[in-house]
Amino acid sequence: MNSSEQHDHGNSESHSYGKDVQSALTPLTKDLRNAIPDVYKGFGEMHAAAFKPGALDAKTKELIALAIAVSVRCDGCIAAHAKGAARNGATEAEVAETLGVTISMNGGPATVYGPRAFAAFKEFAAK
Repeated sequence: MNSSEQHDHGNSESHSYGKDVQSALTPLTKDLRNAIPDVYKGFGEMHAAAFKPGALDAKTKELIALAIAVSVRCDGCIAAHAKGAARNGATEAEVAETLGVTISMNGGPATVYGPRAFAAFKEFAAK
């Protein structure tokens, strides 16, 4: 691997880290959801409860989830919560600062997945 490949961090202009990831996961998720519908129903109910506005608004909860998604290196989670952050009115600056904290807490791996999250957010925010 040459030095330019080492520092690319997966930021290919031709790759979508939002919609493409979700499109690839949809048929796989559907198949498993059909096999274990009660598990997905329970997860859906928990997710709705966790993301319901309360002391924290929905945008803040999506930003927290996006930071966690980067931390655990989950591309599907990054796409979902980048979309959620965009849908709930997060700005590029808010997402960038959230990812800055994530990089601070997670180091090198977050410098790879953080840009993916930022690209996914920008894709969903562009509409």
